[in-house]
Amino acid sequence: MALTLPTSMDQLLYFSNRDHDGFKAKAWVYKKECPECHKAVMSKPVNEKTGRPKIRSKEYICPECGYEEEKKEHENSCTFEVQYTCPHCGKEGEGTCPYVRKTYLGVKSYIVPCEHCGDKIAITKKMKEPKKKKAKK
Repeated sequence: MALTLPTSMDQLLYFSNRDHDGFKAKAWVYKKECPECHKAVMSKPVNEKTGRPKIRSKEYICPECGYEEEKKEHENSCTFEVQYTCPHCGKEGEGTCPYVRKTYLGVKSYIVPCEHCGDKIAITKKMKEPKKKKAKK
């Protein structure tokens, strides 16, 4: 597959670098090109006074042509890319999935299947621990 590592944080919507308990993962989501003019990448609107993006904005805007897209539909069309060391088989690999968090073992996470063993690898929200299954009596 050969994913390309980002060279700058300006290219990205999301980035995470995780390392705990034999599990390593580097994950990112690239900004999308404008679907109308194909000249610039979509980004959040910029505050005129400070020159910084409006973080809580509900839309993404093209700085060239002014095309607007809702935040939810824009982020759902992006691709989550990850390089990892599998916690199950210990092999290094890479994969992609939609940029949508799903609930896995009670925790919101991005779920990528391991390319070697096929087990699910969960990139959890805020390093939360998955819930343990209860033993039957």
